[in-house]
Amino acid sequence: MGMHMARNLHRAGLLTAVWNRTADKARALAGELQVETAATLAQLAAGCDAVVSCVSADADVLEVSAALAPALPGAALAIDCSTVSAETAIRAAALFAPRGIAFLDCPVSGGVEGARDATLAIMAGGDSAAFERAQPILKALGRTITLFGPTGSGQAAKATNQIMCAGIIEAVAEAMAFAHAQGLPLEKLIDTLGKGAGSSWYFVHRAPNMARGAYPAGFRVRLHAKDLRICHDMAARFGVELPLVERMLGEYAELVARGYGDEDISATYRLKEELFEHTNPMGKVPHGPA
Repeated sequence: MGMHMARNLHRAGLLTAVWNRTADKARALAGELQVETAATLAQLAAGCDAVVSCVSADADVLEVSAALAPALPGAALAIDCSTVSAETAIRAAALFAPRGIAFLDCPVSGGVEGARDATLAIMAGGDSAAFERAQPILKALGRTITLFGPTGSGQAAKATNQIMCAGIIEAVAEAMAFAHAQGLPLEKLIDTLGKGAGSSWYFVHRAPNMARGAYPAGFRVRLHAKDLRICHDMAARFGVELPLVERMLGEYAELVARGYGDEDISATYRLKEELFEHTNPMGKVPHGPA
C-alpha cells in the first residue's frame, strides 16, 4: 500500500524523500523515483512541510509519531493513513500538538488496487483547516475524501468499513463454496453475478482468487484480524459484542494457526469449502475450481 501511495505522491510532484523500517525497501523505492532516502525519521521530518505515514499497528503509529514530532517544522502536517484505534489516533495527535503540528488520522480503503490507481476512499479525522491544507496530498492518493469529525473520527469510520468487509468476504466465500459444491463453472458465475444485485467490490476482485484456489496478499488475514480486534474493543466499551466480528475473529485465528495468516482475506474460502468436502448429494462428484 505505502509504496503505491508514495508513487502517486511522486507523480503529483509532492514527494521529496522516503523512509521505511526496512532500509532496503526505502532505498529501492528512492532509486526508482529518484528521491532521497532518509536515514532516520528525524532526518525525513526536518526537510518536509508534511509527512504521510502508513504502518501496520497502533504501537508503530505511536513510535513513528514520537520520532517525527520533535523534528517536523512548526505548522507542518502529519497525515497518518494506518488503520489503528481512535484512541491511538488521539494519542498520536497529542504528540504533535505542543509544536503546533496538525495531525490528521486518514485511514484508507480500496485495497492494493486503489492504492495503485489513486482511487482510495480516505476517511479523515482532525481539524477542518488542516484537512483543507491537506487536500493536494489526499487528492493525489484517493478519489473519495471525507472529513468525519475531530481526531479519531477517521479511525471510527474505518472500523465501520472493516466490519462491513468482514461480512461481505464471509458471504462471498460461503456463496462460492456453495456454487463449487453445485458443480457450477465458477469463472462464468463470477462474470454473471458480478453484474447482479448481490455483487460487490470484494466479489468482483476477490472471488477469482477463490475460483483459482490462490490467495495473493491484497489484504492479509492477520491484518484484518488486527482491525477486527480494534472493532471488538471499540464495541466492548458500549458493553456490546458484535456476532459477525467474533465469528470472523475465530475464522481468522484458525487460518493463522494453519499458516495462512499472510494470505489475502479471500482465503476464508478455504474454511467454507471444507463444509462441503464430505457431502455428496445424489451421487454427484464435486469438481475442482473452474
